[in-house]
Amino acid sequence: MNGVHDMGGMHGMGPIEVEQNEPVFHSRWEARVYALHRAMGPWRKWNIDTGRHEIEKLPPADYLRMSYYEKWFARFVSLIVKTGVVTQAEVDSGKPAEGSAKVTPLLTPEAVPSVALNRNLPNTVDPSVVPQFEVGQRVRARNINPTGHTRLPRYARGKVGVVDRDHGVHIFPDTSAHGLGEKRQHCYSVKFSARELWGDAASPRDSVYIDLWDDYLERA
Repeated sequence: MNGVHDMGGMHGMGPIEVEQNEPVFHSRWEARVYALHRAMGPWRKWNIDTGRHEIEKLPPADYLRMSYYEKWFARFVSLIVKTGVVTQAEVDSGKPAEGSAKVTPLLTPEAVPSVALNRNLPNTVDPSVVPQFEVGQRVRARNINPTGHTRLPRYARGKVGVVDRDHGVHIFPDTSAHGLGEKRQHCYSVKFSARELWGDAASPRDSVYIDLWDDYLERA
């Protein structure tokens, strides 16, 4: 979807603040938010693409105001309500509804180390999925404006690049985010010249590499 989250190439956002020796978490509550997300994983109530899309749907003013883990927390609350884990009334009160069933968490303390290290990524090698493009081929990013989730940034749409690498077969985020199937297909690293993306004022020496799926591309 088109929204404020798609910031690539936008001006006026201020300088990038580089924090020396940045900690993994700035506050204890951030670690708890991260842990809550990982603990929900075994329930399989949503996937990574669903989660990304939920953050994209935050109101623009909130998205720009919130810190990274504030966005995570807002997404978490929204998804546990939408998937029926809790009700909005329970979120507001901080207490379970009277008479509600008590559920045993699927993630036990003993299983935490293995879950923390295992991302459960599917095999990227699948001979049954034929690539639509090959390394060295000129391609154009399709000019699309979907209302749902997509990983095709606006600044690349309609631009011409060259396939630099085939990453293998991966789940297509645009369908995965909405429960429409994995639609596994090849994902490529596509090289775009800076001038193709930003115009003649860009450096002729610079390039941008973007990971793009088959369905994002067409022959140039």
